Amino acid sequence: MSYEFLRPSTLKEAAEILDRREDVRILAGGTDLLILLRNGMLGCRYMLDVKKIPELHVLERNGDRLEIGGAVNLNRLLESPLVDNAFCALRDGAATLANSLLRNRATLVGNICNASPGGDMLPPALVLDGTVHAASVSGIREIPLAEFFTGVKKHVLKKNELVTKIAFPVKKGKSVYLKKTRIKGHDLAQVGVSAFWAEDGTLSVALGAVAPTPVLVAGLGPYDRKSLEKAREEIEEAVRKRISPISDTRGSKEYRTAMARYFIGEIISRWKEAA
Repeated sequence: MSYEFLRPSTLKEAAEILDRREDVRILAGGTDLLILLRNGMLGCRYMLDVKKIPELHVLERNGDRLEIGGAVNLNRLLESPLVDNAFCALRDGAATLANSLLRNRATLVGNICNASPGGDMLPPALVLDGTVHAASVSGIREIPLAEFFTGVKKHVLKKNELVTKIAFPVKKGKSVYLKKTRIKGHDLAQVGVSAFWAEDGTLSVALGAVAPTPVLVAGLGPYDRKSLEKAREEIEEAVRKRISPISDTRGSKEYRTAMARYFIGEIISRWKEAA
């Protein structure tokens, strides 16, 4: 299907295009979108390339927040010294996504807006309390990621909104993302689990590929190093109650449930040994 290619240089121009025109697809990285278009699984009248908009290339600490723009590719995220310590889960997720060539195009925001339940960047972004900043002609709307996903590849964005960045609060603690795939190398997650253990001892866990949307289990604890190990069954049970995996070509629901439980134990063991 043919489409008209539009390349705005300002956020205002992009917002006006989205407000005035119908059937517009936004292109930042395009690693999912271009494949769907090429295979005839998706169509559009207009392609809106947003890579020339300066605001979408922001990657910086702004006061007490880490801000990652909509056009920041995953290799840039991996190479940034700002994505460290508490934000290691973002780096872990990016490192498992595709290969270096695709990461030169793929973006954190694109992975989140694709809203696949198995998206690698969704659990890390959720567990780190990310907030989506969506621009339109009406201004900026801030949406907590915990309220962003509504179903398989569905979210709360309006058709005239463009995600400019995702902001994360700078907090003290440690985070991680673990992923199980069918094969070595590039593959979708059978199960992905991210966790953040805050300095005050509270624990949050986010899981992908175990429900129609990524699942966040927050506010567990607080735990110190010894009580974290003792609370393993309590944490596993809190997670089990929230997930609803299905059986498909990538794994059975029983296997996904078992892997989620295994990863909780793996995370606790790693942090106990590192403490």
